[in-house]
Amino acid sequence: MEISVLKGFIPQVVYFRHREDQMNGVPGKRFFNWAPILLVGLLASGIFIAFSQWVYDDPFITYRYARNLINGFGFVYNPGEKILSTTTPLFTLVLAFVGLVVPDLHQLANLLGIVSLAVGGLFIFDLARTWDAPVVGWTGILLYPTFPLLVSTIGSETSIYLALCLGSFAFYTRKKYFSAGMFAALATLARPDGILILGILGFDYLFRRKRPVPWKPLSIVFIILISWVVFAWIYFGSPLPVTMAAKQGQGSMAISQGFPRGLLTVIRGYGAWFYIELFLALLGVILAVWKRRQWGIVLIWPVVYFASYSILGVSRYFWYYAPLVPGFIIAVGLGLTAIAELLKSSDRIIVRVFRLDSVVPNVILLTLLFSNGMSLWQMRTQNDLRYSIYRAAGEWLSENTLPGEQVGSLEVGIIGFFANRPMVDFAGLIQPEVAEQFTSKTTYEDSALWAVDNYMIDYLVLQDGLFTRLEQGFVNQNCEPVKRLQGDQYSYAWNMSIYDCR
Repeated sequence: MEISVLKGFIPQVVYFRHREDQMNGVPGKRFFNWAPILLVGLLASGIFIAFSQWVYDDPFITYRYARNLINGFGFVYNPGEKILSTTTPLFTLVLAFVGLVVPDLHQLANLLGIVSLAVGGLFIFDLARTWDAPVVGWTGILLYPTFPLLVSTIGSETSIYLALCLGSFAFYTRKKYFSAGMFAALATLARPDGILILGILGFDYLFRRKRPVPWKPLSIVFIILISWVVFAWIYFGSPLPVTMAAKQGQGSMAISQGFPRGLLTVIRGYGAWFYIELFLALLGVILAVWKRRQWGIVLIWPVVYFASYSILGVSRYFWYYAPLVPGFIIAVGLGLTAIAELLKSSDRIIVRVFRLDSVVPNVILLTLLFSNGMSLWQMRTQNDLRYSIYRAAGEWLSENTLPGEQVGSLEVGIIGFFANRPMVDFAGLIQPEVAEQFTSKTTYEDSALWAVDNYMIDYLVLQDGLFTRLEQGFVNQNCEPVKRLQGDQYSYAWNMSIYDCR
């Protein structure tokens, strides 16, 4: 990054200079200058203490890619199979690089995720400072890193991806186009939908601002993205991850819930305070349309994202909804700004005497922070119940099978990471041929039946009674149980069995 860019950015993020009338005539002091960074750092530290062990299945696929890179097996999930089954090459490379020093990839990923939440909050603060919207800035500092949906995605690439997207907007608004382009390109390597940021910024630059083509910023975008595309095309045969087709196939199945309807399922999981935030967000959108139109470039992002994922027809995964949160938080901040401006315009004595234009938004903001904190306090005990039993299954396979023996399972993240054996995934995330079996009339059992007929599977890991046709047919005829894991010993709803099918 250019030195000039760094010099231009650091003061924006680090220093928060209140106007003299906001500080009773006292110029900015260092305590106030560093207040945002200290506050968000304190929040992030608390979240790390509470959620350092947070875990769910999907990111372990990426962890295994990173571990294979560290161990010299290449950018692969199954050694010898050059298939791109992770959507986040950037996160994989970061884990592999830092993992040379910090070998616990799960803990490392959680730490990077929480730090990225803090950085994302600071980028919202920076946007707000550029556009003179301090209430939005403090809303970003307090509510963004503590928003339960975002915290639930730590361990994956999601919060890093969002921080890069927000950074791209922050640089763009201050006309640091080279850095904006670099951040947007890196966001695209963190997740393919980062390309939407490039499209939004490019459209704004060329058609709203009506500026000439920015060749220098485009050069860094071109270098970063083309470098990956060329490598991926040569190495994998395609720069597109096979998981996208798998998630689309899953979305087409009658047993799956599609992306648009899934949003309602996610929202129903939140309490009454969310609806207060929703009201504030709607109020903020009205303010943005009425007199704060500069925020439109950021607020259009979740709209375009939601439309894109709805058109793609992917199935519902909770982390898919996280990119809707930054725009939502900003809209909440604008809603609080609208309340402050409405009260400030009032002629009532009680409003002026008690400075309600400042007190009311602050009280609401702190109340929402408290609500987030209570939700996180409850959520910290709701870790993925699959982890213990899946890890036990993986460790048994690692200790009792040969390195080249192939294992079939419905979910391969945690099991595959600890088994460290070649895996066949009945959900289609590892082998694209499995995903091709998904239709509106099929289930995961149909893909499992197809897989055992078309792959040389040595061991099966199954939840007892989940795939009855598979158990009564192929398993009874070709396999014998070698390990049974009692679900109640792991606080899991299913018993699991490992079968030797050699």
